[in-house]
Amino acid sequence: MSKLKTAVNSKDHIQGNANAPIELVEYGDYQCPHCGHAYPIVKSIQKKMGNKLKFVFRNFPLAEIHPNAVNAAVSSEAAAMQNKFWEMHDHLFEFQSRLDDESLIKYATQLKLNVEQFENDFEKPELIKKVDADFESGVRSGVNGTPSFFINGEKYNDSWEEEPFLNYLASLVK
Repeated sequence: MSKLKTAVNSKDHIQGNANAPIELVEYGDYQCPHCGHAYPIVKSIQKKMGNKLKFVFRNFPLAEIHPNAVNAAVSSEAAAMQNKFWEMHDHLFEFQSRLDDESLIKYATQLKLNVEQFENDFEKPELIKKVDADFESGVRSGVNGTPSFFINGEKYNDSWEEEPFLNYLASLVK
């Protein structure tokens, strides 16, 4: 079984209870239809598990098959520079069919980001380095497609449809 090679750290985007008994890490691609399908499932599981779950999202853009995935990932990191990572993350999945550059700027406006700062941050090399670092950590951890999930550091290879996924996660809470 594959293990998460890069432990969750201060560079990650984390939602939920930092000390939760369950740590769920997703490697995802904003343009991936399977990730789009998983998005509302993860949201529902987060709601149902409450403070028992810590959720981490790492970028894994499959650039060869999803031409807008890298820019979408960088835009989420640019939004993070204004403390709006999760708002942009959600927006990108909710409007997954439109991830061209013009749409990314429109989403920044809708999220009330400082658009000039967003555009400047988008060009910063450290943001592409962050996306690349997420991707590399996924490769080292055995990620070969999206979405890929790790639960408490172990790769999860079973169904991520809501009922079996939730039941498995809940079974881990003592």
